Amino acid sequence: MTIFKIAAALMALMVAQTALAGPLKLEPANPQPSGLKPGLAVVYAFPNDVKTLSQADQALKSAKPGRPLEGLDYWDTEEGGETLTSGQALRVVAGISGYVRFDAPGIYTVDFLSNDGLRAFIGGKKVAVIDERTPCEPGPATEVEVPVSGWYALKAVYFQRAGTACLHMRAAPQGSAPDWMPNAAFGH
Repeated sequence: MTIFKIAAALMALMVAQTALAGPLKLEPANPQPSGLKPGLAVVYAFPNDVKTLSQADQALKSAKPGRPLEGLDYWDTEEGGETLTSGQALRVVAGISGYVRFDAPGIYTVDFLSNDGLRAFIGGKKVAVIDERTPCEPGPATEVEVPVSGWYALKAVYFQRAGTACLHMRAAPQGSAPDWMPNAAFGH
């Protein structure tokens, strides 16, 4: 068997395993929170340099609370513009926590736009990993199963290194293109 045939067989096996795995089944918050404040809680760190999620995790060990995020709809900034609510433009690491609300059960496609890196969990499942510097473009989409309407825990680590910054979450029922999650869908 040639190396090309072996590579093709391995690729076909990976695709088949992914297709069989199905959507990630999210766990709703239990108990469901009440009296949430709008938006998401955030802590910030400002390392000298950050290029990976591992470096971001290290920086967050000395993080300080920041002004809450309104949601996850932060458009690509101009060069030198503020990153999220950090008060700083460059070399920002954010630890984000709170809840996201899905109004109906079903299968959803979720994706994130991030400039630069991001690791995000919803309902206990890892739904995004972007471990590099990137422009503000969609990362890989993830299919998730929302078993019941309600609140789902959201935790994320985000980093911005140089240039501009953005962070968005999009979601849509299966078969539809993901659309921006409104700020009202988030609470902490």
